Amino acid sequence: MTASTNPYTDPTARRAFLDREARLRQLPPTERDFVRLGEMPDLSRWLEQIRATGGCAEPVYLAGHTVTVDPDTGEVLRRYSTATEPGGRLAVRCRNRRASRCAPCSREHSGDTFHLVRSGLVGGKGVPETVRTHPRLFVTLTAPSFGSVHRAGDCHPARRRRCEHGGRQGCGRTHLDADPLVGQPFCADCYDYPGHILWNAMAPTLWKAFRDNLYHHLAGRLAVRRSEVRKLVRVSAAKVAEYQKRGAVHFHAVVRLDGPDGPPPPGVTGDLLLEAVRTAAAAVALPGPDSVAYSGGRLSFGRQLDVHALINGGGGRISDDAVAAYVAKYTSKSVEAAGAVDRRIESLAEIQALRVTPHVRTLITTAWRLGGLPELQHLRLRAWAHMLGYRGHCLTKTRDYSTTYGQLRAARAEHARGLDVGWDDETVVEGAWRFVGTGHTPAEALVAAGIAEDLATNREIVRAEQAGERP
Repeated sequence: MTASTNPYTDPTARRAFLDREARLRQLPPTERDFVRLGEMPDLSRWLEQIRATGGCAEPVYLAGHTVTVDPDTGEVLRRYSTATEPGGRLAVRCRNRRASRCAPCSREHSGDTFHLVRSGLVGGKGVPETVRTHPRLFVTLTAPSFGSVHRAGDCHPARRRRCEHGGRQGCGRTHLDADPLVGQPFCADCYDYPGHILWNAMAPTLWKAFRDNLYHHLAGRLAVRRSEVRKLVRVSAAKVAEYQKRGAVHFHAVVRLDGPDGPPPPGVTGDLLLEAVRTAAAAVALPGPDSVAYSGGRLSFGRQLDVHALINGGGGRISDDAVAAYVAKYTSKSVEAAGAVDRRIESLAEIQALRVTPHVRTLITTAWRLGGLPELQHLRLRAWAHMLGYRGHCLTKTRDYSTTYGQLRAARAEHARGLDVGWDDETVVEGAWRFVGTGHTPAEALVAAGIAEDLATNREIVRAEQAGERP
């Protein structure tokens, strides 16, 4: 800045500066932010960072440095520091799996889930291809009924009789999937809200009980002792949790039967596994939490149990890729699919201000009130009220089913590092990083959304071209 352009010493420059500031104040906040962004001296580098994150909606900013060293010679191969980056920081993905929070990172997570599930079905990613010959099932375990609710398609037939509270016991209408009535109870007073919340809270325990039962029922069919069956066969599984419209969790799972070191023994067939799954799921019955708010009884899965055999090569049945894609789709969804919220609740007053249906509000309120009871503290229902009591992971798998998210991400990072750097794996990287911020300003958010949209369009074009090349 020269003396002739210094607003502190030159009256003309000072007037121009003040006029510009006055015009900027008249602009809406987002437009003012666009002006700031456009004047950023290292804008092109910031855009490179955002493209590298895939247009992440909530990037995490880090500051620090790394040094890449040849371990044999001690030669420094590369130095990197965020000191030369825009704002002295580097943007990285938030890695949120929820599409409602960050669509670009959610898409990447769904892609990783697809490969994680698929490798357990057909091999690859460190899993032998022989797994495709093992008995494999696609299983859906549902929650029981807590009261009649409206359902998509042909709803419950209308009846003249009413419940004890004067509510209707039928509908007689046909609902579209997007109809807001779907999942809503006919009578809120008849609906078992405490049972619903406690079932969601106990769902991970019910899944474990199902897996244990499955070994017991396999032992009975193989005529071996329960203590010996795990030496003969191994149940490998991956499951994803999905919220139904009524707000109850159900599980979609891939179940594979292995031997101790490969294929299961001769005679252990898919039909045997199928029957064992059916009887094991029906036998699950756990005592409900001991509480004055719960009427007692036992917790079990619902009567609706879907079990589909996966045949090697498809065979006209459900294909491996379709199952992997189906499971991956639900990792990007969460409780918002039931009309709830994806952020934790801090107070009972906050629940009253939520823009949700009366049914969901009652579920969240019930979770909050139950969470205040001393005998239910171990379920942490207030911390998970926004999840309607469910506190399990979206996707879980057994150790031997397939690869892991960490291994998939490490492989992707190694691939990118090999493309960008060009040296082998025999290097040592030392560094120090610290968190310095997160998120976008209004203008940055719009630019990132545009980058994410462009990347999505490019992927669709490539996918269409690849599909057109197929015979």
